Amino acid sequence: MAKVGNREWVGYGFNGQPNYMDRPDYPLPAVRFRPDTPDIKILREKEKGDWRKLTVEEKKALYRASFCQTFAEFQAPTGQWKGVIGWALVIASMSLWAYMGMKLFVYSPLPESSTPWMGYPRNGTTKTTAGSKLSLWCLAVEGLASGRIGNVI
Repeated sequence: MAKVGNREWVGYGFNGQPNYMDRPDYPLPAVRFRPDTPDIKILREKEKGDWRKLTVEEKKALYRASFCQTFAEFQAPTGQWKGVIGWALVIASMSLWAYMGMKLFVYSPLPESSTPWMGYPRNGTTKTTAGSKLSLWCLAVEGLASGRIGNVI
């Protein structure tokens, strides 16, 4: 087997380079996670024999020498979504405060006749708004049902 530093190159890995990554799509990294120590070398010799003679602790030590994390460990949720949602809410809040500040301090107030409330003009401007719309022919009704003859209102 080839060596990378003092770690053993054991497979192809992610892209054929001697690197280590815990990835579910490439479960066998190219190099072992930890360098060979005298204790690990002894365990590797024992590994070549009957696996039933290995204790659970020895099997775990062999696994941790080759891999950093188990599948359950590196696929566990990290809670990163909480930070993303938090920052999104902070940005939305800042945007709303900026809008309210602009509306309060920058823009001039709208005239009463053009500020509808629930689709209806307020403060008794119904007659002036309807009169101005009629004078501008916005609500012009034409035809037999209009009740007018020619251009006379």
